[in-house]
Amino acid sequence: MLDKTKNDWKSLAAGLKIEGRAFINGRYQGALAGGTRATVNPANGQQLTDVANCGVEDADRAVQVARATFASGIWASMSPADRKTVLIRWAELIEDNADEIALLECLDVGKPIADTAGVDVPSAIRTIRWSGEAIDKAYDQIAPTPRDCLALIQRLPLGVVAAIVPWNFPLSTTAWKLAPSLATGNSVILKPASNTPLSALRIAGLASDAGLPDGVLQVLPGSGGSLGRHLALHDDIDGLTFTGSTEVGKQLMQYSGASNLKRTFLELGGKSPNIVFADSNLEKAAMFAAIAVFYNGGQTCTAGTRLIVEESIREKFVEMVVAQSRKWMPGDPLDPSTAMGPMIDAAQLKTVADYVEIGQQEGASLMAGGKQVMEESGGSYYEPTILDDVNNNMRVAQEEIFGPVMSVIGFKDAEEAVAIANDSIYGLAGAVWSNNINTAHRVAAAVRVGTMGINNYFGGDMTVPFGGFKQSGNGRDKSMHAFDDYTELKTTWIEFDA
Repeated sequence: MLDKTKNDWKSLAAGLKIEGRAFINGRYQGALAGGTRATVNPANGQQLTDVANCGVEDADRAVQVARATFASGIWASMSPADRKTVLIRWAELIEDNADEIALLECLDVGKPIADTAGVDVPSAIRTIRWSGEAIDKAYDQIAPTPRDCLALIQRLPLGVVAAIVPWNFPLSTTAWKLAPSLATGNSVILKPASNTPLSALRIAGLASDAGLPDGVLQVLPGSGGSLGRHLALHDDIDGLTFTGSTEVGKQLMQYSGASNLKRTFLELGGKSPNIVFADSNLEKAAMFAAIAVFYNGGQTCTAGTRLIVEESIREKFVEMVVAQSRKWMPGDPLDPSTAMGPMIDAAQLKTVADYVEIGQQEGASLMAGGKQVMEESGGSYYEPTILDDVNNNMRVAQEEIFGPVMSVIGFKDAEEAVAIANDSIYGLAGAVWSNNINTAHRVAAAVRVGTMGINNYFGGDMTVPFGGFKQSGNGRDKSMHAFDDYTELKTTWIEFDA
């Protein structure tokens, strides 16, 4: 699919049939109240289709179906080996329909087709296949008890899990939530972001085709403010997993406490530090500094938006990053040569522009970008932007912008670099660049984040956990550690007769 031209993708888009109905109990159906809402292509502002606008009555029905299905044991009591077979078949069907799903993600999110076809779809396939393969290799335990006792420690599914996923990586994060929760035997209700539900709806049907029993997976498109809140407060949901903003994550934790104390796992915002020492490979560091901020238009929770540079090379290094930024000028997402697409919508575009203005008012220097482009397209495109002369107290250094905006901060020594990096409410990701092994490891160990790269950015794969410290959340996606979020530990203590 990576050898297709822009015209090939446009031709496929013209013939695309888009499913916008909810998926409940193994079939597509409209919202009970009949409501719909439009989903719009961020690249041109044109409507793609009408999508079911599910409400609380749809949520209640989905929970009822999921609960009955879980209680039946048709999936929860199925052997791990058999669940594995279904998940692997599901991954195969996504692979068979990869072009269509990549195109849906491109049109719905505005992500470049090179990314959806080359990164997002393969990542989802890998996540589901890996989780399926892993589940029949996750052993329970026997405790070291006295000889007249036997203690069994089992991992059992939570029950009914609600998963709320964001608009910036809808397919990838959907896979991160669904794969481990389904692999461990739960029934799941997925609420995709209201403006990007299309890939989730499509792969739900493929899950059914793969043999997932009816009622195990429901997908409810609808408003986060009403539908998401209702799911978070629902007393018959046992677990909630969410990726999104810190502000919403805090509300969801409150809803858990106000309802049934459902297990709640959150992957939230970030303001990640990217620390560059003078002794590093500056060419590579400059290339990745641009990737760290401008990939996906900066609409990435792990984006390295705070570029923390040793003062002795700061001026030179900023010039190198400015040169790299020119490779990220936005373009048509259906063009395979496009590196960066639009912002998700006009509201996000305005947020980005406002922050760039705020940064300059606070004393930052605009080194590159700083304006909207391609207005004639009808889309929400913004240039890759670099602000220099930033100090860590500025709003552009402390607040998550979620756009292609880099803030450059200088430091004199490793101690100051670590202090700047840790001076944040967030702790999701970061990186350090140095060819001195002592410096690299000491700084990496001292920065309080969930994932830290040494001489790389965006490192990691399905074998390692992903999540944050501090107000970047709790719990972990990916790896065997993700299974912990979706299971309960149960001890069975047996005493033998004398």
